[in-house]
Amino acid sequence: MNIDLTGKTALVTGSTQGIGLAIATGLARAGARVGVNGRDPERVEKAAAEVGGFPVVADVVDGADAVLAALPDVDVLVNNFGVFESRPALEITDGEWRRYFDTNVLSAVRLTRAYLPGMMKRGWGRVQYIASDSAVATPIEMIHYGMSKTALLSVSRGFAKAAAGTGVTVNSVIAGPTHTGGVEDFVYGLVSRDLPWEEAQREFMRLHRPHSLIQRLIEPEEIANMVTYLASPLASATTGGALRVDGGYVDAILP
Repeated sequence: MNIDLTGKTALVTGSTQGIGLAIATGLARAGARVGVNGRDPERVEKAAAEVGGFPVVADVVDGADAVLAALPDVDVLVNNFGVFESRPALEITDGEWRRYFDTNVLSAVRLTRAYLPGMMKRGWGRVQYIASDSAVATPIEMIHYGMSKTALLSVSRGFAKAAAGTGVTVNSVIAGPTHTGGVEDFVYGLVSRDLPWEEAQREFMRLHRPHSLIQRLIEPEEIANMVTYLASPLASATTGGALRVDGGYVDAILP
């Protein structure tokens, strides 16, 4: 398939590392003009240079206005930014519940609300939300994170309905356990730090993600491949969906 995003402008939130950086790279390789987003100017500049995109320095949680000032219109919006951590279920405070909803859900809603009308008026656009297997298979060690990702599935489906018949598609991508720097820290928080990485990864999958059918962590580029396809004209009939790149972790035919 020839995925060509020449002439399209994309914004990937939280794209200085990990899945976001891989997505920005994939979109840029397909020809899109890509806004690379983060809060630290130095990291954003470095990532933008690596991707071949342009920097959008802003905190998407509290600084949506700064994002819009730097980039008034986009053709492709990828809501990737989010936070996660493990926490015993009964120790999650009210403040933490609110922070996870504000950070992982409302930040994406605000940008969608800002950019979707322009896409609909132009008759073309792509909005995506990077969700997680935790949305449908919530792990006991981070139900606050799972809650936020479940909410994104509803948000995605709802905005897809709002954009019905306009030429704009809205989808969520359910990413499975993925190999990023942050996840390495997370894995070592659950297994012995004395283990070499490959052994630690296997132990983590065996103990904490035993339903994975590929029995390894997913590489960020594998998530980016799906996102890049969904951003393209080739995916014009795919909307309102929750597409899985989870290594078969979720034990269900549908999300």
